[in-house]
Amino acid sequence: MPGENLSRDEARERAALLSVEGYEVSLDLRSAVGGTDAGPRTFRSVTTIRFRSAEPGAATFADLIAPSVTALSLNGRDLDPGAVFDGSRILLEDLAEDNELVVDAQCAYSRTGEGMHRFVDPEDGEVYLYTQYEPADSRRVFANFEQPDLKAPFRFEVRAPEGWVVWSNGVGELADGVWKFAETKPISTYITAFVAGSYHYVTDSYERVLDDGTRLEIPLGAMCRKGLARHFDSDDVFLVTKQGLDFFHDNFDYPYPFGKYDQAFVPEYNLGAMENPGLVTFREEFIFRGRVTRASYERRANVILHEMAHMWFGDLVTMVWWDDLWLKESFADFMGTFSMVEATRFTNGWITFANNRKSWAYRADQLPSTHPITADIRDLEDAKLNFDGITYAKGASVLKQLVAYVGRDAFLEGARRYFKRHAYGNTRLGDLLSVLEETSGRDMATWSRSWLQTAGVNSLTPQVILSAEGRVTELAILQEAAESHPELRPHRVAVGLYRRSPDGAVERYARAEVDVEGPRTVVGELVGTEAPDLVLVNDDDLTYCKIRFDEGSLAALRDGLGDITDPLARALCWSALWNLTRDALMPARDFIDLVLRFAGRETDIGVLQMLHAWANSALTHYAAPEWREEGGRLLAEGALRELRLTEPGSQHQLTWARFLAAVASGEADLQLLQGLLEGTAKIDGLEVDQELRWAFLEPLAAHGVADEGVIAAELARDDTASGKRHQVRCLAARPSAAVKAQAWASVVESDSLSNALVEATIAGFAQSSHRELTAPYASKYFEVIERVWGERSIQIGMDVVKGLFPSLQDSRGTLEAADAWLATHGAAAPALRRLVLEARDDLGRALRGQACDSAGAVGE
Repeated sequence: MPGENLSRDEARERAALLSVEGYEVSLDLRSAVGGTDAGPRTFRSVTTIRFRSAEPGAATFADLIAPSVTALSLNGRDLDPGAVFDGSRILLEDLAEDNELVVDAQCAYSRTGEGMHRFVDPEDGEVYLYTQYEPADSRRVFANFEQPDLKAPFRFEVRAPEGWVVWSNGVGELADGVWKFAETKPISTYITAFVAGSYHYVTDSYERVLDDGTRLEIPLGAMCRKGLARHFDSDDVFLVTKQGLDFFHDNFDYPYPFGKYDQAFVPEYNLGAMENPGLVTFREEFIFRGRVTRASYERRANVILHEMAHMWFGDLVTMVWWDDLWLKESFADFMGTFSMVEATRFTNGWITFANNRKSWAYRADQLPSTHPITADIRDLEDAKLNFDGITYAKGASVLKQLVAYVGRDAFLEGARRYFKRHAYGNTRLGDLLSVLEETSGRDMATWSRSWLQTAGVNSLTPQVILSAEGRVTELAILQEAAESHPELRPHRVAVGLYRRSPDGAVERYARAEVDVEGPRTVVGELVGTEAPDLVLVNDDDLTYCKIRFDEGSLAALRDGLGDITDPLARALCWSALWNLTRDALMPARDFIDLVLRFAGRETDIGVLQMLHAWANSALTHYAAPEWREEGGRLLAEGALRELRLTEPGSQHQLTWARFLAAVASGEADLQLLQGLLEGTAKIDGLEVDQELRWAFLEPLAAHGVADEGVIAAELARDDTASGKRHQVRCLAARPSAAVKAQAWASVVESDSLSNALVEATIAGFAQSSHRELTAPYASKYFEVIERVWGERSIQIGMDVVKGLFPSLQDSRGTLEAADAWLATHGAAAPALRRLVLEARDDLGRALRGQACDSAGAVGE
């Protein structure tokens, strides 16, 4: 990877030297079918780049990652590939003012989800191709200048196997065996795209009369593998797509600029989705093979709208370099929820945002690798790791506050001016702040310094003083920050006072908004109100902070969390309690107890699913080791109780069934799961479809109840790509030293598995009930990770380094081993060190949580 790692300084120098006028790219993908996979399977890629140089006679380089280059010419002069191509860069010397580079190369198909990914469907043998480039993998498919600020128009043509259809960013036509595509607008290399194969393809169209009276028509398409066609609810995909296009046209005053709008759901995808203009790609798991809850449909709608927002924030206007990745990802994350709540049936999207997305941000912002939203991105490896909870969820949270700060109208008007001024160009932080200053009249520089250019999360705690008569005589908000990131920020917050009504409900009876400044802020508007049972700082989730509670409020939550009637307030309380658990301020068993007592009353299905994930994490990582068995029994009992109590056939029943599978360990629980699989047991209303069958089979495999033969029989029932991933995970989950050795070797010592099967193998290997079986691999991990990082693609390297870190060997010895590796590997790749440092920090947090849980048990 080091030779492929473009630095920011190199990109700046090249951008100052070059301007790109256009690309012509010709690919021959007929090699995708037939033949064997002995050695790298390649395709021919011929690229012509026309570009200008500000300094005739200067030298630069083009980017290409390919097994070989057949021919090279610069301005009609043949170059020796062996002399100028090193496997990732092409040296270009003695540039003219106007230049033409022609590169004829053999590029490799990928099995890692990077570049041109090739997938063979085990169900029918069909071959499917798609590309994924962000941040810098288009150079695996064609020669280019791989950086976001060297935008250019592209002309593509593709030769494909007979009977295939090929899609790209522009409209394509097949003529004389060649797919030729309309020239794109000026776009960055990383958002060009191809999808090719015998995909199932459905069409629709979107029409709108614009303000100037012209009619806008956007052809819509949606596609998936033929094997998933029977599950593909394209009507709902098109519904959300049209609602999103309406919303963005209503608010952005800049018509969708890229012609058609195809959406491809593709196999073995590493991301949620990618915003390639005219050809958005999604992971195919968004096509639901079994019954799912409303939360899954909401998540898909949010991703569809997130990617659509990128057509303006990211594709039309693009950041200069990855430092300002937030200019696209933070905005898309915010606009995804904003548009979803206002334009679709998912009107409770801000609850999911508060409970789910922000928890990702809070975790990331407390890691030693936390960074300002506007980050310091030195190179492409840094960029790859920066698609994180800070850039997405914290950035979106801060933008939500910004809308409250400058006003909705000023924010949207600023966006409109931003698009019109910088269309098809590149921007930095100051370009956006300047238009927001114009439209709002506010000083954006001060706001930016506090929120975009500093790291860390503040904690806000209420301080309440009551009179003898039970009235509030003073209410203040105390703001704290971590020593490592001491910035105290300005917050616009709502403070809600809640109390129990005669019918038992806990409801808000008073609310005030206040600007929090410094360490202590008095909320004068609430003085004189009746004494509250609960004080909720950041009610309505206006700012980005960790909510804390005074002692009275915490006691009220322990008694009546489930009685809070407002779902957003309830979600905020759950999130705050989880942060207390992660910060070792609440014993894990106390959090689990709250889940057992109140989760069954949770109405929002997305919040319920999050509670299940948190409870499982609390048991696995934060509970005292000596209490884990008891905690697991309590969670399984609670899951089964709620499963039997919930409405038959409801999404809550399905959610509790999946949670039971996640925590089952006792003989009775496993017998029930086995009976549900075999049809000898039944729970009224619970339909055990194929996806639920796999969910039940994994714990049976992990506890030695289901052997290889049972798993093979299940694959025979579901001999599909999805079934194969489940099978691989279940096989690696079996409780055997030989199984763990085989799984380890298949991931660490071999590169034969695709990205999806690497992920499945790691998930099966790392079972929380197999701590003793995986203990021998803790020391092996630190011996191999630098080699793996150097040998594999960055995606696989990330999967292995994160997934195999010995977090389940939660002892002081593992912490010391991580510290020792970091101390003796100072020269290791910074991105690798960051991943190890983050995992080490999570382990240290888990050990502190376990100590808190043990101390809490002693005090009971």
